[in-house]
Amino acid sequence: MGKDRKRVLITGGAGFLGSHLCDRFIKEGCHVIAMDNLITGDLKNIEHLFKLEQFEFYNHDVSKYVHVPGHLDYILHFASPASPIDYLKIPIQTLKVGSLGTHNLLGLAKDKGARILIASTSEVYGDPEVHPQVEEYWGNVNPVGPRGCYDEAKRFQEAITMAYHTHHGVETRIVRIFNTYGPRMRLNDGRVLPAFMSQALRGEELSIFGDGSQTRSFCYVDDLVEGIYRLLLSDYPLPVNIGNPHEITIKEFAEEICRLTGVELKLGYQPLPENDPQKRRPDISKAREILGWEPKVSRGEGLRRTLEYFKEHVESAPVEAKVF
Repeated sequence: MGKDRKRVLITGGAGFLGSHLCDRFIKEGCHVIAMDNLITGDLKNIEHLFKLEQFEFYNHDVSKYVHVPGHLDYILHFASPASPIDYLKIPIQTLKVGSLGTHNLLGLAKDKGARILIASTSEVYGDPEVHPQVEEYWGNVNPVGPRGCYDEAKRFQEAITMAYHTHHGVETRIVRIFNTYGPRMRLNDGRVLPAFMSQALRGEELSIFGDGSQTRSFCYVDDLVEGIYRLLLSDYPLPVNIGNPHEITIKEFAEEICRLTGVELKLGYQPLPENDPQKRRPDISKAREILGWEPKVSRGEGLRRTLEYFKEHVESAPVEAKVF
């Protein structure tokens, strides 16, 4: 049976999303090759898979030449810092993994005859002037601002992916991921959900940047993975939004976290970071129509599951809170 398994390469495989994708493709009976240079990934996320003969791990930076022996059926490119606190520290590496890394993996897909799915982001919309965000919207991005290293890397990533599809006939898929949460998020990765949860569990003030009126839409990781899986197996080459369209302000979200954790609401306000998006909500009409997908896990249920994970890890993790 091993010879009949689909072989899947997942870059960023030790990260939050990548590790959940590894689990999903193992469950689907695939042979999974995870690749990660462990700058932001963690082997703890995939250590339960090392005992499996249908799982391999390569410690490698995809911005350098990528070689994988044997055939490949699918490539999922999820290697990249994904939190502002990370990509503001390592902007060059962020740009390289989105450009050189994507180029390398598209070349690998072309050589292997593999289908490749590229992880893009809602950040390609920047601070949007269209709300909710539809795939046809071209975005409002500051290319020379502090977030430009991530936003423009992802925009270039989409452009070169479509060029390989159009000019080389590579089977490509592009997912635009909106705010996602769940177990295996790093508590100190700087994003709002782990920051709020860890601060609440420690009895600290919840850090709000700006006045808290900016909005986000949070999708539980299991729902996201299902959407990605369906997109990979679809015939649609253009970008598709995958996210939860239920929008909430950051201040309301802080109140929700405090109710969930049973702590008194204490807020600490700080200046809003430059170019921080004021609105974020996906239009998922295409996902519904093309993939038959929409999120199933309510925010309340997803937060309860995530809280259980964070309770086990909060004691040892420092917090670097920002609201993104």
